[in-house]
Amino acid sequence: MLETVRNALGIKELRQRLIFTFLMLVVFRIGAHIPVPGINPEVLADFFQEDTLFGFYNVIAGGALKNFTVFAMGIMPYINASIIMQLLTVVIPKFKEWSEEGAEGRKKMIQIIRYGTVILAFLQASGMTFSLMQPAITDHRWTSYLVIIISLTAGTAFLMWLGELITEKGIGNGISLLIFAGIIAGFPANVGKIIELVQLGEVRFYTLIPIVLVLVGLIVSIIALEVGRRRIPVQYAKRVVGRRIYGGQSTHIPLKVNQAGVIPVIFASAILMFPATITMFINHPITRGISEALSWGTVLNTVLYAAFIILFTFFYTAIQFDPVKVAGDIKKYGGFIPGLRPGRPTAEYLSRISNRLTFVGAFSLAFICVLPILLQNVTRINLIFQGTSLIIIVGVALETMRQIESQMLMRNYQGFMK
Repeated sequence: MLETVRNALGIKELRQRLIFTFLMLVVFRIGAHIPVPGINPEVLADFFQEDTLFGFYNVIAGGALKNFTVFAMGIMPYINASIIMQLLTVVIPKFKEWSEEGAEGRKKMIQIIRYGTVILAFLQASGMTFSLMQPAITDHRWTSYLVIIISLTAGTAFLMWLGELITEKGIGNGISLLIFAGIIAGFPANVGKIIELVQLGEVRFYTLIPIVLVLVGLIVSIIALEVGRRRIPVQYAKRVVGRRIYGGQSTHIPLKVNQAGVIPVIFASAILMFPATITMFINHPITRGISEALSWGTVLNTVLYAAFIILFTFFYTAIQFDPVKVAGDIKKYGGFIPGLRPGRPTAEYLSRISNRLTFVGAFSLAFICVLPILLQNVTRINLIFQGTSLIIIVGVALETMRQIESQMLMRNYQGFMK
């Protein structure tokens, strides 16, 4: 592995990309400590517990929301705008047409996502300023409110630009790397808390061994889920066009076991944390009862969490993968799956295979997310990473490694993935 790292750093272009990516992540972490003017963050410290929606956003933002810095909203408005665009592509013909136009169509959609990100960031910043941040604002003049809203919106717009810059000139997906860096930023503090508990005698050292083994097992499971593929063989018949012969080769369609990625987990977390967050503003026995029943780690919360993950996995996969379109494309270019007729039989076969893979992927995803919760309830130890964080970290690390791998293979170097 050291030889591989040495070879990677020896490639000038790859070394420049790695250094650029590192410097941009440093800029991100510096910005996460620049406070928004006119805010006292200590007033609302209780709002950022891990079982609330704000606590979840704070983890994604790398602690920037709890400290009310200019990056407090993180990159979530961009993620929300991207998800909304993907959903609108299904129902709006013009967007669907753009998605099939290739690079030019994607450029138009990215531009709309950028505008949507700024609009969502402005609305979210306004809502946070006039509701959540209200008690923490030190100056209640309208100019102070305007400065806070503009600062938060500009912070998200800057992160969007930073992420796209990393994607273009660095290594890996910039937006994913920003989320990755935000989650990793809380790692030292969590490790310090566990070490302190061990020193105080509240946690026995031997109880940490099974926890570490379970986390390692979860990481291995996530890797298997991320790289798992079902290869559907496709044969293309020979075609004579003029004096040239086209086709005649065999290829395959790689269907991922988990085609939805981490989106179902984010959806499920946000939906379940929303009631607990709303009830924090309402002091009533009924709302307190709802909050306690749906608090993070309870039986009802855990069951609903797993059910929502499974439901959203099937829903999002159905949006992402269209068997009829894939079967039509295969038929259009003179291909067929051995043993099946082109057209409807091929579409039905692809749909059946996709449903089976999604079934395995959905339940595996739910298990990976629920197991840390159960483990935390049994050991009473606050784990370093939850299931959502682990999936994001492993997924982003694998994608970044693949890009480094491709850069090295282009120059005949052995990569990390052997």
